[in-house]
Amino acid sequence: MGVSLICGFIWGIIVALPKVYKIPVLQQLSSIYISFFRGTPIMVQLFVVFYAIPALTAAVGIDTSKMDPLYAAIATYALSSAASIAEIIRAGINSVDKGQAEAAYSIGLTGRQTFFRIVLPQALVQAAPNFWSLIIGFLKDTSLAFSIGVMDMSGRGQTLITSSNHSLEVYISLAIIYYLTAIVLEKIFAFVEKHIKRNETRLLTIFDMNIQ
Repeated sequence: MGVSLICGFIWGIIVALPKVYKIPVLQQLSSIYISFFRGTPIMVQLFVVFYAIPALTAAVGIDTSKMDPLYAAIATYALSSAASIAEIIRAGINSVDKGQAEAAYSIGLTGRQTFFRIVLPQALVQAAPNFWSLIIGFLKDTSLAFSIGVMDMSGRGQTLITSSNHSLEVYISLAIIYYLTAIVLEKIFAFVEKHIKRNETRLLTIFDMNIQ
């Protein structure tokens, strides 16, 4: 899930920019992309990607029919999370006061410098709570990866049910594991968010130094 979210975060920013800055054609493509991945079930997406990758690679003479399903799951969750992240980023960018960008232009910053030094850091701070909710939601969605053969917790639970015939006990155990994991993540995110807000100015300065 971590790899998928990192890839999804990067791709989500790229998808969000055409909508934020209203770039012709790309804006429409971004809207279609976001609408598709947010409007279809993750299980359907898993099967589409799982069967689409071998079909696409076969067209260029590469056989991926025996590919590990894990790669298809990573790709699916990255593409799907990118759609939600793009909307979160777009909302965060729109929440930043336009006057700050105008002030940045007035002191000679370029559009790229203004975006990375002024707009994006503040947008990420504003969007942080929505990111946390997204991560917890995707933690639960990873249980569906078993449908294409990925042996995650749900997959191992299904194996235990087959071998032991104790389905109720296994499902209760899985529920407890997911619930406890979600609680731990919520505590971590609450601590991180509190730390971010307390040190927002310092973090923006560090971000600015890294961009230079």
